[in-house]
Amino acid sequence: MSGTPSLTPAAASKNKGPLRLCGNRPGRICENELVCNRYRLTHSKQYLAERFQVADDEVEEHPRYNIAPTQPVLIVRKEQGKKIRHFTNMRWGLIPSWAKDMSVGNRTLNARSETVTTTPAFRDSILTKRCLIPADGFYEWQRLGSVKQPYCFEVGEGEVFAFAGLWDEWRSPDGEIIESCTILTTGPNSLVADLHDRMPVIVTPDKYDVWLDSDVNDFNTIREILKPYDANLMLRYPVTRKLNNSKIDDAESARPVTLDAPTQAKLF
Repeated sequence: MSGTPSLTPAAASKNKGPLRLCGNRPGRICENELVCNRYRLTHSKQYLAERFQVADDEVEEHPRYNIAPTQPVLIVRKEQGKKIRHFTNMRWGLIPSWAKDMSVGNRTLNARSETVTTTPAFRDSILTKRCLIPADGFYEWQRLGSVKQPYCFEVGEGEVFAFAGLWDEWRSPDGEIIESCTILTTGPNSLVADLHDRMPVIVTPDKYDVWLDSDVNDFNTIREILKPYDANLMLRYPVTRKLNNSKIDDAESARPVTLDAPTQAKLF
């Protein structure tokens, strides 16, 4: 996708229209308070198993172009005291083990790195229940007036990468066990900053073992992983606004587009 038109942060900063604020950082445009509330995973299970050194688990395999909150997502984790990594499907939106009902999972799609050790929903999981969430793209939006334009962010040119994730296990009143997860976020790099004041934490491959090892429970060791990914190693480009509909999950919904001059004038 290296030939796909991309928009630099410098070009986006030319926008002079009214902005919707993200948190307490003036001038940042965002779709909502969440970051990375949609992403993509299209590589084959065999490729993912090789990339993440995972045992051949029985998980559903089909390309996902528009993964949305509360849906089942693929995660990688390692059992305590064992070296073998496994795939598991979990609900996106972490439900803490102590929750009275599963509705809390609708508000825990993301976990802020800066407060993860003090937030009740995440403070236990950050030390003992960490996971990797494979992806090959994630989306953010730029909104002005009625226009809501999605952008895809990739590592390299569509390479597989992994979000830093946390998970937990919740038992419903009728005894059903639900495993669920959340994606950690941090401050934005220069490629993301004009769209949002947060970005997902992307774990570099050399840190996979540390992140997945539940015996590593010193947060100072973990903290160094929770930083913005190098913007120079990423690519950004606009995609079709069909992606805005979370019910559409096919290759067409993630198709790169070239923004025409009128649209760019409205946006930037």
